[in-house]
Amino acid sequence: MPYEWLPPEGGTDRLHLWPHRSLTQRGFVGFVGLTAALIAVPLVASLGSPVLWALLPFLIGTIWAIWFALRKNGRDRDIVEELALSSDRITLVRHGPKGRRQDWEANPYWLRITLHQTGGPVPNYLTLKGEGREVELGAFLSEEERIALRDELQEHIARLN
Repeated sequence: MPYEWLPPEGGTDRLHLWPHRSLTQRGFVGFVGLTAALIAVPLVASLGSPVLWALLPFLIGTIWAIWFALRKNGRDRDIVEELALSSDRITLVRHGPKGRRQDWEANPYWLRITLHQTGGPVPNYLTLKGEGREVELGAFLSEEERIALRDELQEHIARLN
């Protein structure tokens, strides 16, 4: 699962969440390299002719577009959520793409954990509500992972009270 409970630190339970990463750096290099090689195969027939120079800019542009799209997708997935649970405070910090940071705090006694089975942007939409504000938790997780996270989170909150 793309989340883990870190060892407690000073009476505070900590949860670390991140999106799935299906393409590693090595996989990225391999994919772009293999794509470039396969696109270059038809060029063998045009070696030594002016047609090669007409096709080359388009093929290079295609490889660049694939590289750019995969890199942008990787940067957009640079999301980390950190949840800290203590007996007097719960804090959620979301580090989003491009270094954007969002903070949320609430009193765990008044915290409400809700799993919206319908009506959210995705099925089994997990939210935390406290101090007049409702925030989403683990938007990038699968349905099953959000359900399991809700159960684990409720256990941790029950231990705090």
